[in-house]
Amino acid sequence: MCGIFGYCNFLVERNRQFVLDTLINGLSRLEYRGYDSAGLAVDGDEVNETYIFKQVGKVAALRKLTFEQTVDFEKTFISHCGMSHTRWATHGQPSQLNSHPQRSDPNSEFSVIHNGIITNFKEIKTLLEKKGVTFETETDTECVAKLTKYIYDSHKEDNLTFSSLVKIVVKELEGSFAFLFKSSHFPNEMVATRRGSPLLVGVKTAKKLKVDFVDVEFGNAPEKDAIPSTKGSADLLSPQLDSGRPQLNRSQSRAFLSEDGLPQPIEFFFASDASAVVEHTKRVLYLEDDDIAHVIDGELHIHRLRRDEGTSTIRSIQTLEIELAEIMKGSFDHFMQKEIYEQPESVVNTMRGRVNFENHKVTLGGLRGYLPIIRRARRIVFIACGTSYHSCLATRAIFEELTEIPTQIDLASDFLDRRTPIFRDDVCVFVSQSGETADTMLAMRYCKERGALCVGITNTVGSSISRESHCGVHINAGPEIGVASTKAYTSQYISLVMMAIQLSEDRLSTVKRRQEIIDGLYRLPGHIKEVLSEDAKLQQLAEDTLSKEKSLLIMGRGYQNATCLEGALKIKEISYMHSEGILAGELKHGPLALVDENMPVILIMTKDSLYPKVQSALQQVTARKGQPIIICNTGDTNLIKDYKTIQVPQTADCLQGLVNVLPLQLLSYHLAILQGVDVDFPRNLAKSVTVE
Repeated sequence: MCGIFGYCNFLVERNRQFVLDTLINGLSRLEYRGYDSAGLAVDGDEVNETYIFKQVGKVAALRKLTFEQTVDFEKTFISHCGMSHTRWATHGQPSQLNSHPQRSDPNSEFSVIHNGIITNFKEIKTLLEKKGVTFETETDTECVAKLTKYIYDSHKEDNLTFSSLVKIVVKELEGSFAFLFKSSHFPNEMVATRRGSPLLVGVKTAKKLKVDFVDVEFGNAPEKDAIPSTKGSADLLSPQLDSGRPQLNRSQSRAFLSEDGLPQPIEFFFASDASAVVEHTKRVLYLEDDDIAHVIDGELHIHRLRRDEGTSTIRSIQTLEIELAEIMKGSFDHFMQKEIYEQPESVVNTMRGRVNFENHKVTLGGLRGYLPIIRRARRIVFIACGTSYHSCLATRAIFEELTEIPTQIDLASDFLDRRTPIFRDDVCVFVSQSGETADTMLAMRYCKERGALCVGITNTVGSSISRESHCGVHINAGPEIGVASTKAYTSQYISLVMMAIQLSEDRLSTVKRRQEIIDGLYRLPGHIKEVLSEDAKLQQLAEDTLSKEKSLLIMGRGYQNATCLEGALKIKEISYMHSEGILAGELKHGPLALVDENMPVILIMTKDSLYPKVQSALQQVTARKGQPIIICNTGDTNLIKDYKTIQVPQTADCLQGLVNVLPLQLLSYHLAILQGVDVDFPRNLAKSVTVE
């Protein structure tokens, strides 16, 4: 939710046209995160002037508005800092006024962009209003901009640095956030900070950096220098600063020293996601919670208020492995379509180097050192949201069968609401495509506080969950841009199956079962290609049978219960058709009342141990004049010819859901196209849900 992008050039001559294009293109790479408005801020033509352009709607609308302005697009800047933002409305409706950047005053002395929610903004706003500060928007972000200016104006004699000023502001904020700050008082400087929301910094230089890390500079200010807490404090806006003691240490970072000691040309890119910077640089640094990153004089300084136990003294500059082509559509009409068709390759990438098909062995390097602990666990608790939750549900049975460890699955929000009891000998597995899902992260921190081993399953290297978990698995699905998860689901599913296999490798009783599953994994890419080759038939089915319907039931049981839920989720989120996944064993307990000749039903009836029971469900549906579409195995002779069928290859029962979900993904895509909706960016939804 929300997208942050910032661009700073130092001793690299760029004209305003280039800067604006860079900022807007950065936002276009972040569109998949979900948003309803967009805006940007750059330096104006006059000294200490800031241009802010904002627009409701798509990034394309912001681009049009920006380049309709009567400004000098050819004006060049030797050094400059600009920022842009896509907003997902939380406080205040989508409007041009509520869009970011938010300004501190009509002169835009301070401009702020923000991802997250400030939970105590009302208290801050009330206190500022008592001081005579007026507000023009409904947003929590404006409070931050106004607070920054108020503190700056109140303490000009203290000669605060930009990073010290932001530190004071951030200490007063409660909630989760990522910020970029820009100010006319600190030209060519930018400050970024995060707590709970993702933020990274890309670094681009002509010469190689001296070292591949940035030193963390720890503050030494005593607690009495801080602003009093907002809770019940009338002195919030009257901090007593000790100007004789520096609030933050400042030193030249070793990473940016040049051979001759002179500053070197450099560009910095701030972004919520690596997909926005990969076209500019592959060298990135991931900020940690409560880091304050300050770009000044061509250097990046990472400040922290104080040295906490276990806090690293450096931030490593990593090399991205993704390519620009991976985040482009290529010959496909939509990212979702591309990602569905990438699954024969993405599942191979998930297994590559991990599954030895000859020896029937699975090795997940990220878990190797923790296998004895996991095998001794009292129980395994899977915690996730949305599609990731369905991948856990799909693999629960095989976990219990192979490991014989009690397994529990929870939606992260419900897990937190219940304050679920967690014990030191529990193993908690957190599954998230982005690795930044707010509820899942909060649940992980809850479990860590109680001493449980935390395992992260993510698709994003450097994400919060991958960094904060004790161990984990990277699913290697590649970038997924479409809001509706497709290839990440199948890769999560496979990763969890591989985890179950590795955990049970010490059990002789499961040898044959493991071999059967690994053989099924070997054949899986071919099975996926078979299903994708039937896309034209599925498109026709969607058009002829389902496109005019208002509702759809998807039924199955056993391993296919999760497939039903995932298929229903895809259809409702992409095509806006009401759809419901139903456990076939529950038909007589209520859902059967919905079935008649006018209710479309998809029944998953592939062959496994529960096949006879699903046949019974079929009879119940047809007895109520239902006309089900049946997903069955190729060559199933038990079905009469009158049924509409979608035939899929047969594989191991615990893997069949990987094959069965593909027709549902394709149907959801075609239904969305037929409805004329935006497939990649469905209304009201975001790819990365970084707020509760």
